[in-house]
Amino acid sequence: MREDIGKIVAVYGPVVDVQFPSKKAIAGIHEIVMAKNYRDEEVVLEVIEHKLDNICRCIALSFTYGLRRNTSVERTRKGLTVPEAKYLYGRLLNVMGKPIDKKGPVKADKFLSTHRSKMRRDVKTKKGEKLTHEILETGVKVIDLLFPFVKGSKTGILGGAACGKSIIILELIHNIIHKQKGTCVFSGIGERIREGNELYYEFLERDLLKNSILVFGQMNESPGARFESARTSVTIAESLREDGQDVLFFVDNVFRFAQAGSEVSALLGRIPSETGYQPTLTSEIGEFHERIASTEDGSITSVEAVYVPADDLTDPAVVTIFSHLDSIMVLSREYVQHGLYPAIHPLESSSAFISSDIIGAAHYSISQEVLRYFQRYDELQRIVSIIGKSELTHEEQVIFDRARKLQNFLTQPFFVVESYTGKKGHYVSLEDTLSGCQKILSGRVDHISEEKFYMIGSLPA
Repeated sequence: MREDIGKIVAVYGPVVDVQFPSKKAIAGIHEIVMAKNYRDEEVVLEVIEHKLDNICRCIALSFTYGLRRNTSVERTRKGLTVPEAKYLYGRLLNVMGKPIDKKGPVKADKFLSTHRSKMRRDVKTKKGEKLTHEILETGVKVIDLLFPFVKGSKTGILGGAACGKSIIILELIHNIIHKQKGTCVFSGIGERIREGNELYYEFLERDLLKNSILVFGQMNESPGARFESARTSVTIAESLREDGQDVLFFVDNVFRFAQAGSEVSALLGRIPSETGYQPTLTSEIGEFHERIASTEDGSITSVEAVYVPADDLTDPAVVTIFSHLDSIMVLSREYVQHGLYPAIHPLESSSAFISSDIIGAAHYSISQEVLRYFQRYDELQRIVSIIGKSELTHEEQVIFDRARKLQNFLTQPFFVVESYTGKKGHYVSLEDTLSGCQKILSGRVDHISEEKFYMIGSLPA
């Protein structure tokens, strides 16, 4: 028997134990080994750990249906690799970097390992130089006003089911690719097949595909495929960055990455932490986010949707992801129920870039005034619900009405949902957003009813 040929000794769903002839012949950690099922279809296995001297435990990256004991397994002597990013524009790929868009194979000369041995550190500024922040305009009023989109930053969109995380990400992709001519890598981790299909055709319809690369580890795939799809997509983003590009890296959904890691950990028999998540949760999330960094060659700007289970922001996986984000946009179910889209709750959200040094004195002043109005409105709303608005003082009624107008003004019809809502999408420049907020705050539009501010673009001059 050849030294590099092993045999399957056990199959536990997506976990497969492979025995090699000797300790010397055993496959290395993260090495890809190949088996075939009874239909003669290839099954890709990644070595996760060594169980005994000559047995390695593998996690499947494809379906294990039809695998049998004593089936031969062949070493490839290399880890998981993906084609270099320049060959992948307009393509839809799986975790192994293979196309799933039925457009033929990817013709690439160079392949990159998804397990990078060295992390590129942020070397954007030299010693003594002042760090500069380049702000990208998104055309979404509430984001440009309160959560400025800074090149090289990490932004999280947090919310429970059906709060609009994917829609906001799709709108950001649409606006930035069209207006900023950016390059986009989209990572669909644990995407539902329906969502992935709709997203792909939305990209086609909106002419976004030519500047994008899409990687999917879909919900029906094995936990290994979902987990490794995050590494596949970040490797492609790194490849573009090292070619001198500024990359927009969209992840939907990073919680599913943590969840897939938990499933893999349970399948491998590891003892979970007190909360039920894998003991390696912090290191896995940390390793993934460390690779989203800017260098002297280019930058990676990430926007990550984070599913919040049962709307519980104290969930350990969500809290672990928090620590790596510069801006956090929390989606409110209350806002959804009132039809306020995008449903970003300004008081529960935060941004590290709200500073006069970064966004300028005028923008900073308006943003803080808006937040003050929202804070006061939140207090007054509780009083109004008990005793009625008529019992407020004149000054409090003015604040209450202006806050309602600001709340409505920061709603916006999106381009990517025009076919569902029947409303034309609006791109609103930062200048128009600030001008509109200033008019409301100064009282120049007090005579206009609050309904007129709902789902509009810019305020008329």
